Amino acid sequence: MVVDLVGGCRAFVSVSEAGSFTAGAAVARIPQPVASRRIAALERHFGERLFDRSTRRARLTPFGRDVLPSAKRLVQLADTLEHDVRRARLRPVRVAVPDTCGVRELAELAAEARALEVHLEFRVAPPGERTELVRTQEVRAALVAVPADEGVWSVPLGLAGVAAPKARVVHLETLRAGRSGGPRRRVWIQPEDDVPHVRDPLLRARDAVGLLPAQVEVAGSLTAAAAAVFGSADLLLCSRAQAGELGLHWRPVGEVALARGFAVAAALGEDAGRLHGLATAVGRCLGAEA
Repeated sequence: MVVDLVGGCRAFVSVSEAGSFTAGAAVARIPQPVASRRIAALERHFGERLFDRSTRRARLTPFGRDVLPSAKRLVQLADTLEHDVRRARLRPVRVAVPDTCGVRELAELAAEARALEVHLEFRVAPPGERTELVRTQEVRAALVAVPADEGVWSVPLGLAGVAAPKARVVHLETLRAGRSGGPRRRVWIQPEDDVPHVRDPLLRARDAVGLLPAQVEVAGSLTAAAAAVFGSADLLLCSRAQAGELGLHWRPVGEVALARGFAVAAALGEDAGRLHGLATAVGRCLGAEA
């Protein structure tokens, strides 16, 4: 027979301090018959009586007095353990995320996670840094950039500008300078897309249609890229969701299909599993399309 030592000792300590089974059970927040059964089971396990039941009060036997200090220590240790467990469950899971994630979407993700008793904290970082943050254990998980066909989430990319294009797609070849010699339009790549599986196909397409190298540039930040687009006829490589947030008109690229891919990197499988369990909310943060 398995004995609940902690439950039995808790009842034993409560009854000994209260001086009666009824009052002790109330202190332990259990029914009086349950307290009696637990103490009886403890006595059978020890092979000795803890209380002298010949009196109306719950008076300790000599054996009971001898083991009471150890029983109190066990109850205190159990209480400390439960406190530490609650605190550990509340310890935040720090996750490195792209700067393309919106505040509202991250807040909604955090709220959904909290309903599952998972507390998320976010650290915004560029693609190359997010994997390193997991390696150095500065975060417990990261949404890392991978080729779209290798990721859990895929975010189609296109070109967005101030003016609404008439065509359903934007062809890079239309950015070639005309005979008038006017300013050459440029495509701005934000830092999140300065990764080989996005940048390199775009550069190859640039060269194939005869654009100048400077017509496709990597910006220092998303803000800098957006500012360049707002003040000119330039275009921003971005997701449909980002274009909507910035008030820009978005179209796919005619010459090449581009997409961000994201996967979870984590030192522990359980941390990766938590994010996979919130896949829909994570996808909204990344701008993934259903």
